[in-house]
Amino acid sequence: MNANAKIYCVGGAVRDGLLGLPVQDRDWVVVGSTPAAMLAQGFQPVGKDFPVFLHPQTHEEYALARTERKTAPGYAGFTFHTATDVTLEQDLSRRDFTVNAMALDPDGTLIDPYGGQADLEAGLLRHVSPAFAEDPVRILRGARFAARFGFSIAPETLALMRTMVANGEVDALVPERVWQELARGLQEAKPSRFISTLRDCGALARVLPEVDALFGVPQPPQHHPEIDCGIHTLLVVDASARAGDGLEVRFAALTHDLGKAITPADILPRHPGHETRSVTLIRALCERLRVPADCRDLALLVARFHGDIHRARELRPETIVRLFDQCDLWRKPERFAQILQACAADARGRTGHEDDAYPQAAYLLRCAAAAQTVNGGAIARACADKNTIPEKIHAARVAAVTIIVNLARNASPAGS
Repeated sequence: MNANAKIYCVGGAVRDGLLGLPVQDRDWVVVGSTPAAMLAQGFQPVGKDFPVFLHPQTHEEYALARTERKTAPGYAGFTFHTATDVTLEQDLSRRDFTVNAMALDPDGTLIDPYGGQADLEAGLLRHVSPAFAEDPVRILRGARFAARFGFSIAPETLALMRTMVANGEVDALVPERVWQELARGLQEAKPSRFISTLRDCGALARVLPEVDALFGVPQPPQHHPEIDCGIHTLLVVDASARAGDGLEVRFAALTHDLGKAITPADILPRHPGHETRSVTLIRALCERLRVPADCRDLALLVARFHGDIHRARELRPETIVRLFDQCDLWRKPERFAQILQACAADARGRTGHEDDAYPQAAYLLRCAAAAQTVNGGAIARACADKNTIPEKIHAARVAAVTIIVNLARNASPAGS
């Protein structure tokens, strides 16, 4: 590269280093160089819209310092300018938040032209410049950073985000990008902050209207001390995060009660039949956001059956085996375990119940283990009438589960 070029570590690596967090990836900005000079040094080009290169040894990303200009609605409508006279400060000015607009020079000196270190210490996410409003993805990123670090959105930044929503910028987001950011937000330490930040700026009603509609819907206080369905949903996703659940389970936790939002007003705060309504809403949401099949299928099963699973000890053996059939336990036992994880998060996502035990999971797993001991092949070989094979296998599974049910009913509560 050019003899006068300078290389700076920028962005998340600088931020995380100042926070004392492990630095996973480092991004670099090159000031005073050209694409030709980068290629001559063996860097591999990867950028389509602007020059980004991979280091020939470390494979870390090196981007030429650049400025950008808005040319069309949405997050993709930008043109970029790179030249040897673009400064580091100009490059940093196009970034989203001040905490991401810091750099380290080659000798490790912090370069912080926009006050990122002070905002980091204050736990604030503040936009760098009015250009923030040109990219609606930054609203989703802000919500995700709030969920990751527990930071607050600066008042002026929240006001700008609300203006962006009102101006329709969020409506230009493509479904794939919304899902990508939602998936990342759900996997942060405090996913409720992702949802609540979007709600605070009005974006939740645009990108996840089914979830937004839950807020303000009451529930029976004897079962839900938090009363509000939206607050319950926030508690459930955080319970799932505390348990270390994977993305599929956390998405199911987020969507399990969507049907409560469209409960007829004359029967509130009860929600009979909300499971069926939830299934319909989840199907539509997943189709709109192009949610991966594994997340969609688990969410549908949790929405449909979480009420039955909560009442597991009241179910007859026949009903338990039918539940296993409908959840396809026989082919996908791991998924059934995920269903139970989501149900446990639902039970613990209630004010004052955060540390409750969830014995239903162990009970149903014992029933499942008993049912799985049935040798379907042996039964099939012993059947003279092959048409009776499914019926006989089902009966054998019910008999195996009956033993567990009877043992549990005869045992003391402490032994259950």
